Amino acid sequence: MFTYKKFEGLKIIEYPDSDFAGCEDSKHSTSKYIYMLARGAISWKFVKQILIAPSTMVVKFVACFKAFNNGIWFLRVVDGIEKPLKIYYDNNLVVLYSNNNRSSTKSKFIDIKFLVVKERVQNKQIFI
Repeated sequence: MFTYKKFEGLKIIEYPDSDFAGCEDSKHSTSKYIYMLARGAISWKFVKQILIAPSTMVVKFVACFKAFNNGIWFLRVVDGIEKPLKIYYDNNLVVLYSNNNRSSTKSKFIDIKFLVVKERVQNKQIFI
């Protein structure tokens, strides 16, 4: 038997994750994410990253960036969804760095295109 529960408003929730040097052969890291809408999975992906990252922070930031792009697309396609996009991430470095206005020497390896995540957090388009 199917049962449906009443809920207030539509929310897309993102759960990204990554694994530093997860591929045994190439030492490439892996990224994965799942998107939930109305308590059901609407998109998921598991992929090997194309770059070999110098640190765990870079790997986590790349995974967050890749997943974030799809989340923004979902927000634009599905009408009536609450904003900002909620991202539940298990890495404190990414959360702290994304919510901080300063850079550090440990973040200098992060490519400019991945800094869009930090910018979107500061503009309150996403919430990590």
